[in-house]
Amino acid sequence: MSAEISVDGALPRAAGTSRAELRRAAAFFAARSERRVRAREPWRAVAVHLVDDRESARLNMAIMGHEGPTDVITQRYDPIPGEPAGLTGELFVNADCAVREGARRAGWTPARELLLYTAHGMDHLSGACDTDEAGYRAMRRRELSWLAALARA
Repeated sequence: MSAEISVDGALPRAAGTSRAELRRAAAFFAARSERRVRAREPWRAVAVHLVDDRESARLNMAIMGHEGPTDVITQRYDPIPGEPAGLTGELFVNADCAVREGARRAGWTPARELLLYTAHGMDHLSGACDTDEAGYRAMRRRELSWLAALARA
């Protein structure tokens, strides 16, 4: 069973990618995150919400209690009794941040930054944590390897 992936929100032209490509990447990362944790319950659905800096800051305060915009915020939901098996999740991906940061980094693009945020969000949905340096490094290595594998796929 593969996850149903949806993408909504504004995708800036400067992002340099399409909704179809973002949806394909999110499905690829969902499969990788399932394998990473040997999920007994696979992803049923993941919604990727593209947001701007303003909405990211609002969500960051409402969900995380942190001020200011961030790259990605995740929410994971276990199935409610009576629902089909499988986990659901939401990624709130800051497209403004991806465009800004992707253009700033040498050898990088806004599209790649947006895909990195999507991979990072899927990694968090599967339980990865970056609150300490070791967790951050492990997540970054994994996410970059997922990006490389996606490019080869």
